[in-house]
Amino acid sequence: MHSVHLAVLMTSHDRRARTLSALRALEEQRGLPAGTTFGVHLVDTGSTDGTPEAVRLRHPAVEVMSVGADVPHNQALRIASRNSRSGGGGGGPLGGAPGGPTHTWTHQLWLDDRVELFPDAVANLLRTAAAAGTRTVVVGAVRNAYGDTVHSGRRGRSLALVEPGEHRPEPCDTYDGRVVLVPRAVYDLVGDPDKVFRHRMGDYDHGCRARRAGVTVFVAPGHAGACVGGPDAPGSREPGIGVREALRRVTSAQELPLHPWWVFCLRHTWPWAPYLMLSPYARTAARATLGRLRG
Repeated sequence: MHSVHLAVLMTSHDRRARTLSALRALEEQRGLPAGTTFGVHLVDTGSTDGTPEAVRLRHPAVEVMSVGADVPHNQALRIASRNSRSGGGGGGPLGGAPGGPTHTWTHQLWLDDRVELFPDAVANLLRTAAAAGTRTVVVGAVRNAYGDTVHSGRRGRSLALVEPGEHRPEPCDTYDGRVVLVPRAVYDLVGDPDKVFRHRMGDYDHGCRARRAGVTVFVAPGHAGACVGGPDAPGSREPGIGVREALRRVTSAQELPLHPWWVFCLRHTWPWAPYLMLSPYARTAARATLGRLRG
């Protein structure tokens, strides 16, 4: 059997406890093919809570790069990918000690630091990928504390969330970037998330470009992990806010900024791009208006 070396790409920002939990869960993976190694490449975007220092202390084999707080998530992921290609990491549970042996990775694993993997998650992803072939991306579904799927593959023009099957992988069209296994053959075809998407949608665009290149995409059976910590901020869906504030939030970098969203629609939804471009903003305005009327 060929050896497996995973380049794990992570970003962090002021989530020390969550980041450490994610790394601990990664370190405790079981059922992996013999000789499997990890090289973890973490890019921290200006944390002020001591995240980089804590990771270096508790997981010294992890490669940590600190960048400015103005570096958006998608760009930080691209930096982590670039670092993985420089040859560092390998050998130990979460990478090699400084100056240790280097490995050419066989897979990239995108791992959000808010996700705590279940003990057999990586083995399940690798098993699904081995059965599906080298030109296949495998997505790990993530649930919340109540057992509901909150991140997974996406399907159709509405990007509907795909529920994972119990025993069989489920096909999908693209993916949330929380837990994604990208084999080397797919990376060589598709590359990194596009830099035009600064914070969000880089994962959706990556999945659509992969499909266009002839790559198949599956959601692995079961859930790969659970979200750590509380729910995300309500953003533009927060009850009681006015239309102007709702539109300001929905067009912010955290949700659907105008230019990247238009690029996504133009690339992947033509000839419905104009309609799909406007629809989330129209829905946001309508929801805020109705909320005010009901209030």
